[in-house]
Amino acid sequence: MNITEYFTRISYKGSYKNLDLETLTEIFQHHIRAVPFENLSIHCGETIEIDLESVYDKIVRKKRGGWCMENNHLLSWVLKTLGYDTTILGAKVYSPEENAYNHNITHFLLKVVLDGKAYTVDGGFGMIYQMWQPMELISGKDQPQVPGIFRFVEDNGIWYLEKIKRKQYSPNQRCSNSYDLQKSVCRKIYLFTLEQHEIEDFRPQSVYLQTAPHSLFVTKSICSLQTTDGLWALVGLTLTKVKYNYKENMDLMETMTLTDEEVEKTLKDKFN
Repeated sequence: MNITEYFTRISYKGSYKNLDLETLTEIFQHHIRAVPFENLSIHCGETIEIDLESVYDKIVRKKRGGWCMENNHLLSWVLKTLGYDTTILGAKVYSPEENAYNHNITHFLLKVVLDGKAYTVDGGFGMIYQMWQPMELISGKDQPQVPGIFRFVEDNGIWYLEKIKRKQYSPNQRCSNSYDLQKSVCRKIYLFTLEQHEIEDFRPQSVYLQTAPHSLFVTKSICSLQTTDGLWALVGLTLTKVKYNYKENMDLMETMTLTDEEVEKTLKDKFN
């Protein structure tokens, strides 16, 4: 780990001497605004490797992004290098289509303990469910952030992460469909326990998610990057710009369909 090289990659120029929540939050936010959540390797004929040397080379030196096992593995190395009490956790992601949580642990996140309080740090979920701040590991407490209200609910040692979404306004849809008239929706994201994991625990699922024909990561190319007020997302040829809290309790979502020729330029211009 060359911490200076990493900070250059995420454009972080602040202090990192104090191991406090403010510093942790600053580093975390610089990471999610510099490093995309993306699975483009799968669609370029590359294999996603999750060991630290490969992850560091890909994200820091080649200025690429990655999925959770890459982004959060790199973040764990950064935080441990700086002296943070950091533990790897594993989660089962909720599938709205199946109305159920995945049977296998496929998501990699971190627990950081600061001044006796435990927080989760997750820089590898992407899209509109990406948290922008470390979340205190406390059950039933609403934790408002710019993307929306996040909340943990604990039941018999199982922790459930939820997000209350705002209404969404899409100006390029038909007027009758422009406004989502439903009230704020509480969306399940994933569940986890506080059992410590190692990177080897994720290797079989990493291979599976890259090769299974019905895997979301195989069927869709995904690239999303958080901005100072929302995010950019490219899924297939659909480019979406999100601006959070565009109006009171409403997010602005603008979409357009790219041509094949526009993809490469968009990846460079919008996702660095």
